[in-house]
Amino acid sequence: MNLLPSGICFYLSVAMCWLTSEVDASWWYMGTLGSQVMCDNIPGLVTKQRQLCRQHPRVMQVIGAGMEDWVEECRHQFRAHRWNCATVARDHRLFGRVLLRSSREAAFVHAVSSAGVVYALARACSSGRLDSCSCDPSKKGPSADGHGAFSWGGCSDHLEHAVRFSQAFVDAKERAERDARALINLHNNRAGRKAVKRYMTLECKCHGVSGSCSLRTCWQALADFRLTGDHLRRRYNGAVQVAVDQYGGGFTAAHAHFKRPGKNDLVYFEDSPDYCVRNHESGSLGTGGRACNRTSRGSGGCEVMCCGRGYDTSRVSRTAKCECKFHWCCAVRCQDCPLQVDLHTCKGQT
Repeated sequence: MNLLPSGICFYLSVAMCWLTSEVDASWWYMGTLGSQVMCDNIPGLVTKQRQLCRQHPRVMQVIGAGMEDWVEECRHQFRAHRWNCATVARDHRLFGRVLLRSSREAAFVHAVSSAGVVYALARACSSGRLDSCSCDPSKKGPSADGHGAFSWGGCSDHLEHAVRFSQAFVDAKERAERDARALINLHNNRAGRKAVKRYMTLECKCHGVSGSCSLRTCWQALADFRLTGDHLRRRYNGAVQVAVDQYGGGFTAAHAHFKRPGKNDLVYFEDSPDYCVRNHESGSLGTGGRACNRTSRGSGGCEVMCCGRGYDTSRVSRTAKCECKFHWCCAVRCQDCPLQVDLHTCKGQT
């Protein structure tokens, strides 16, 4: 059985090679022997990770299925950036060689992936897809918030369980390595988990005469993962370059004028490549052929995206909604109208 479907191997700090939908998922149900054989053949896992994989094959499947969400979030956040989470063809690591150096991009990937594991597990617990967990059992009885008293009810997402498993599995390789890079990765993994917790929301349902809300039943729920992605992108923009102390047990800002990194900050200690040109060693795809915005001065603008090489302009046909009319009641109907637009793409390296 192929362990690397379509060349997709999520090589993070844990070297997680998830089996995606292209692989026959029946092995998850083959019992202890089947899961042991498969977990023992996933490359890159340390002993602790293999143990957890064998003990919790269904959890592994949930995390693998959720991988698409945080990969898509990475691509969304960096869609107008020279590095856009894409990788060189035939690179079996999902995020490519960017993870081989401790750069800003690697910091974001570690954080968003760690956050994604927590998010996927917490949702799976509360939706009843895992036998090992369910709704948060601590959310019972009376409580109160700024709006007054309420009773816990419904099904609260079991965040703490998801955080504990993520910490045990995702961090296991870094704890085994115990070097400067591992220390940085552990910090960014933790920042990702904290980002999910930051956006937990309290949702309530009112009870009482005519919806008076004299009584409330509330539960804690995960917010949309986009909020976590937005938060981590802001942290990427303000990531702190650090230097590890001589004992290898901690780090501080690399330069005196930099702020000391907090627990929510992303940290890195190696400079990023510029991602302007294709480079196999750095994992850069280059920006040749990438679409850019001619009028923007930001990272998605042609001057920045194309690294000063210039851009080509072509006229392409698109469709857009037009002549929209409101029809009683209650629909808006539009026509699809042809539209000619100018598409600007970066010139390749010469």
